Amino acid sequence: MSSSEAVPVGEVAATTADRPVASVGARRARPAAGWALLGSELSVMFRRWRTWAMLGALAAVPILIAVAVRLTGRGRGPAFLDQITSNGLFVAFTALVVCVPLFLPLTIGVVAGDTIAGEASHGTLRYLVIAPAGRLRLLAVKFAGCAVFCVAAALVVALAGALIGALLFPIGPVTLLSGAVVPLGDAAVRLLLIGLYIVVSLLGMCAIGLFLSTLTDVPVGAMAATAVLAVVSQVLDQLPQLDALHPWLFSHYWLGFADFLRAPLVWDSFLSNLWLQAGYVAVFGALAIGRFLTKDVLS
Repeated sequence: MSSSEAVPVGEVAATTADRPVASVGARRARPAAGWALLGSELSVMFRRWRTWAMLGALAAVPILIAVAVRLTGRGRGPAFLDQITSNGLFVAFTALVVCVPLFLPLTIGVVAGDTIAGEASHGTLRYLVIAPAGRLRLLAVKFAGCAVFCVAAALVVALAGALIGALLFPIGPVTLLSGAVVPLGDAAVRLLLIGLYIVVSLLGMCAIGLFLSTLTDVPVGAMAATAVLAVVSQVLDQLPQLDALHPWLFSHYWLGFADFLRAPLVWDSFLSNLWLQAGYVAVFGALAIGRFLTKDVLS
């Protein structure tokens, strides 16, 4: 090697020393990019008028129930409705029973079906899949965003029901399904546990919607398919001829949160529901990953 081609020792040392620093910086940037992407996803979600319209519609359900019972003075209908006049906290319980079979699945179907297909329809998907986001991280962020919306939706129904119930009816100790009477603070904790139960119940549906959203560039199709599957699952769960299939349907334990209104607390339904939803998340999450990693993103 000629003297003109020789590399100074100092430069070699500097180059070698810079490599681990750059590598560490890259490793640190990747998690930061994931959290930044999640923050951006939640920011976009909760800046949309559609999101607030859906949350407003969910909040209107307990309000309508409470006003109807207040005006008529009668409480015949869904579970807990007959107890609203004696304790306003049952407005929240009744609203959750009413929202779980239809209204919550519809809103979750809209959010989950829009996760990937919505980005494709707006032409922004190809920009999101490039570094530092990547496809796997994007799927994880989309699922996390959908889960956060589940939390927000359940809280809106529960809090709106508790507030309107406190305004229109007396509030006090709650008589549980087992006959025991618990103080208001204990009942509020049980209401939050029911909200947690419902959030867990909807996670499997989020994974299904995420997978369906990777199959199309038309978000309306994925939204409708997710909502229809929720209805079909509940219809199948009502057919006694399909008893063997019932424990495998993702909607089978949706109304099992009544166990949280017994003394002592019964966790069997919650644990069964947790394992079932975890299975749906694992299966449909894997399907979504397999589909999305091999998908040609053109928009």
